This record gives sequence, C-alpha cells and structure tokens, in this order.
Amino acid sequence: MRILTGFMLVLSCVSVVGCSSSQKPSEGESSGFTAELHYGPVEKDRRGAGIGNESLFEPMDYATANERRLGSGAPGPDYWQQRVDYDIDCRVDPETDSISGTMRVTYHNNSPHRLDFFWIQLEQNLFNPKSLGARSHTPRGILRGRPTFDGGYTIPWIRSGGRDLEFEVYDTLARVELAQPIEPGAVFEYQLEWSFDVPPYLRRMGVEEVEQGKIFELAQWFPAACNYDDVSGWNTLPYLGTGEFYTNFGDYTVDITVPSGYVVTASGMLQNEYEVLTQEIRDRLAEAMTSDEPVWIISADEVGDESLRTASGGEQTWRFKAEDVRTFAFAASDAFVWDACKADVTGKDGAVRTVRVQSMYPKEAEAWFADHEDGGSTRILKHSIEFYSDFIYPYPYPIMTNVNGPEGGMEYPMIVFCGARTNVRGMQGVTDHEVGHSWFPMIVNTDERRHVWMDEGFNTFINTYARANLRDEAINIDRSKGQTLDVGEADNPQPITLAPDYMWRHWVGKLGYRKTSMGLVLLREIVLGHERFDTAFGEYVDRWAFKSPQPDDFFRSMEDSAGVDLGWFWKGWFFGTGTADFAVTKAEMAEDGESGYITFKNLGDVVLPLPYRVTFDDGEVVEFELPVQAWAQTNTWVAIVDAAGREMTKVEIDPGMLIPETEKRNNVWGR
Repeated sequence: MRILTGFMLVLSCVSVVGCSSSQKPSEGESSGFTAELHYGPVEKDRRGAGIGNESLFEPMDYATANERRLGSGAPGPDYWQQRVDYDIDCRVDPETDSISGTMRVTYHNNSPHRLDFFWIQLEQNLFNPKSLGARSHTPRGILRGRPTFDGGYTIPWIRSGGRDLEFEVYDTLARVELAQPIEPGAVFEYQLEWSFDVPPYLRRMGVEEVEQGKIFELAQWFPAACNYDDVSGWNTLPYLGTGEFYTNFGDYTVDITVPSGYVVTASGMLQNEYEVLTQEIRDRLAEAMTSDEPVWIISADEVGDESLRTASGGEQTWRFKAEDVRTFAFAASDAFVWDACKADVTGKDGAVRTVRVQSMYPKEAEAWFADHEDGGSTRILKHSIEFYSDFIYPYPYPIMTNVNGPEGGMEYPMIVFCGARTNVRGMQGVTDHEVGHSWFPMIVNTDERRHVWMDEGFNTFINTYARANLRDEAINIDRSKGQTLDVGEADNPQPITLAPDYMWRHWVGKLGYRKTSMGLVLLREIVLGHERFDTAFGEYVDRWAFKSPQPDDFFRSMEDSAGVDLGWFWKGWFFGTGTADFAVTKAEMAEDGESGYITFKNLGDVVLPLPYRVTFDDGEVVEFELPVQAWAQTNTWVAIVDAAGREMTKVEIDPGMLIPETEKRNNVWGR
C-alpha cells in the first residue's frame, strides 16, 4: 500500500467512530458527527511480525469452496468422512504391566476414491528408543531424555478374509498392502493381534501403584486406522507426543479381561453389569441416577470388600459399548473409591435426559471425595456437563467418568484422566478442562496433530466462562493475557496456526491454549458481543458436530453466521505473531466548546475495535467505541465526541482491561 502524507479527509462518524446516544449534530452539519482521518507514515516498530498492519484488511485467502466444504463454512451436500468400527478383546496383566489383544475392524470407505493401500496408527511405538519422537525430542522434549524403555507394539499378523496381509512398520505408522483395492462405498474388514508393555513413564497412559493396589489408565493403546479425508488424503503425520490425534468416528465393542478384584471403567456403557457388579452396587448406581448429590458406590472403607465382588480369584471380563466416538480409553484398578450422581441435559428437542457422572480414585485423592468440604470431583463433572450442554451443545453420551491415576490430565470420549489429588482448585480446573474436551474435539472432530488451537484453544475459551459460572464471579483472563504477551514479545515469535510438534515446547500452552482463548474472548466481549458471537459459535458447532472441520471452515462459518468480515482478526491474531498496543495521546476541546477531540494511536501489530471511556468535569462518564475500520488506512485517529460544553477530565482506553497490550501506561489521558 502506498502511504499518503499531509492529507486530511473528513468522514461521517455515524459508521466510523464511536458515538454515544447523547451526541447531537453541531449547527450546520447535515447529520451525525465528523472525525478527522489523518493519513501519515506508520509510526511503530513491527518487531518482525510478518503480517503488517497495512495488509490486515485485504481479503482472506481461503481454500476454494466446493460442494464438500461450502463458502459459508458449512459442510456441503457432497461432504463425506470415513467410518471405522472396532470389536476388541484385550487382557490386562498386572504382573507384567502388559496389554495384549485381538481386534476385528470394519472400515467403511465413504469416500469417492479407491484406496489401494491402508495406513494404521501405531502410537505406542513412540516409546521405542529408536522412534522419531524419542530421538528428535531428547532431552528437552516429550520423553524428557528417558527413551531407555524398549517399548512399542508387537504385531505378529494382520489378516483379511483369512489371508495374511503384508505390512511395513515406519516408526508410529504401518502401511498395509491390500489384496484388493477398497472401492468407493465398499466395506473392508481386517483382523489384527498386538501386545505391548506399559511404559514406566507417562504420556497419556500409564500404571501406578498406590497403597491399596494398582491403577491402569489405558489410552491411545490399540492400533487404530488412520484418518483418510478430503483435504490431506491419508493423515500420516508421525506421533511425536505433543500433537495428539485425529481419528474416525465409529462404534466400539470392547471386552476387557482383568483380575476379578478389579473395577473397570471406560468409554461407553457397561454391557454385562449383571456378571461383574453385585446387586448392591447396581442398586447404588440406580440411586445415583436420581440424585443431584454424589452417592457412594464403593466407599473408601469398602475398597477390597469381598461382599461387593461377584467373583473371587481368577479373572473377569468387562464388556463395554460406545457409539459414535472417535476413540476408546479405559481404566482399571483394585483400589478405586467410586461415587456418582446424575447430570441433567436438555436436548435440542427440549427433552431432558439424565447422564451418569462418576468418579473413580484411590483413597490418596483427598480432594476427590464426595464428602470433602470444598471438593468432590463428581460435583465438578455435573457442573461442567450441564454448563457446556447449555452454553455450547447438548452432551450426547450417557456417561462421563473422571479417573485419578498416573496421568496428569487427558481427555477421551466419556472418560477423562486427572492427576491432581490434594489441591481442590487444581482438581477442579483440570477436571473441567478435560470434560470441556468432550465438545472440542470429541464432538467437533478436529485434527489435533496439525491444529492444536482448534481443540485446546476452543476448550480453554469455554473453560473461562464455566469457571466464572462455577465460582459466581467475573471471567479471569489474567493468565491468558500474560501468556499472550509472552509469546508476542519474544525474540523468536511463532503463530497460533503452527503445528504443535513444531512449537517451542513451553509455547504449546501459551499459543494453542491461552492466546487462542484470549482471541475468542476478545471476539465475544469486544468485536461481536455476546449475542452475535454465541449465535455464530453455536452455529459452527451445530454444523460440524460429529464431522471434521478445517480452519477455513471455522473462519468462514463465524463470518457467515455473524454477518461480518473478520479477516483482519484472523490474520492479526491467528496467523500473525505481533501484539496489541493502543494509546490515547491527546484530548482537547474544539473552539466552539461543544465538542471534544481525542487522538488515538495504534502502536501494535494487531487491530481491534477500541472501547474507551470519557469522564467529563460534571462527573458524567460515557462509554464509546472506535470501530476497527478506523485502522484500515492509518495508525492515528482523531475522534470527535459531544462534550455539550463540558471539559473532558479523563479518557481511558479499554476500561474493562480485556486487551493484552505491551504498554498499559499510555491507555489513560487525564488532567
């Protein structure tokens, strides 16, 4: 863009500058108020942001719309996605801390493409010391310099139709050669045997010894079919440990064999409760489904009680079924305390149904107990399920379980892992965060290997409002503001849109979680307002529930539903790396004494509508907003406000303290 200097243009402020309801035209004006728009040289240091202010208002370069992904951001009539159903038999061996099993997989090729070969995820291979993740992330990476455990899968065979299939293992992937291509619309069935030793250090699953027994948390534990989609074809990014997963929806039937003294919980509903649960346990669960307060299913004093077991010695098989989920996880232990109650969820049709919310934890988890004065995991589950169902989308599943064990915090369909034991606030925060993931990415199935911000950032955003509601207080964004500034002011800034495995290790949280959340808060609180944002965000979730959106689908859907061009926001906040810094430099009265001139400057790398507050000498305080369009051609704007003959004594930018700025001392002008 060519920069013009020494030029002044007078525009109506009706659609350009902030006006209060008390403002009136000066004598001789036709309507509205005027503002002086000054063109001049850019007066700021961009700090290598990569996207300059002069380009933020250019049109977004979206992917070409088609009948699969529409220009509105909605899935089109030709949208398709694969479906994979699993029937798994597995066994947990507490003596060797190992898992073994067989699986029967039904792959539905809903694509219009012929598939000549097949890819399978082998995420446990991360724990082999020769894996790419172990070698490239040592010593500061995800395995923290500990790739001494000789882990990974043993897969003796993969078969289809009674024939062995040739396959080659490449790190955390296996390419399977097919005897016949999978034609469009066809169903392909295969079987697979596998086993692995549970790693002695954590990464989303593990085993832990506690006083009364052992706790197993098993996730990303079975060889899963890779996702084949219309954007990337086979999604074969390696599992390096930071980027999580991107899978297919499907139905799961899973048989889990454990020692008879173990209790098992999992994604999905237990199918053989009469075989593995006593009548007393079943009666207590029925009572919990009518209670808003937690009911003891197994109290701390009853752990190990033989009278609450249906068998002594040997093994038992627990059978679970989960429908329309993107993966399956489970936990098993002989040390679980267990409590439960109901959550009420109102569906799209207005009907209210009950969801069982339950917690399983060892006696060491003091903050989790149902009778804890300030704690109780199940109460947080209930609040989170009910709040997010109302705020975002009705929770679609029949159960949600929180498990305390070795993993610090991780989410899966209908089950979450939380490691905090004695810190009530820590337990509440992690539990609420992991339950929030039921919506992003368990319902809205995003690609977590490439776009961490579309699940972690969206979830952190909704967490902000859930915790404010839980504690009956204003939203707390201090951490998000601080971390946004940390990454923006660094010498080597990175954008939100970078894949998580390539972010600086400690920046995944700052960029993918906090800066993304901060951006959505600004979008809701300043740019669009609650009603407009909530309508658009809800429309996005409705459109993409149980489907797989890409970033462009989100950007387009928000603009389509809100009816506003937000390209300047996506560019500055998500693709750019800079920070915000607005200043008020001058406030003076016009010669007529009726109007006030206020000079604002944009000294940062992003643009936003600018809320500001003016205090007059008679004590009246009036709220204004400078629309974002003010920054389209200049970094200096003079706004005119109706002073009605009064002196301005104070002008404050961002009076709600929502915008993360590199310098706040230039936000106030005063006499």
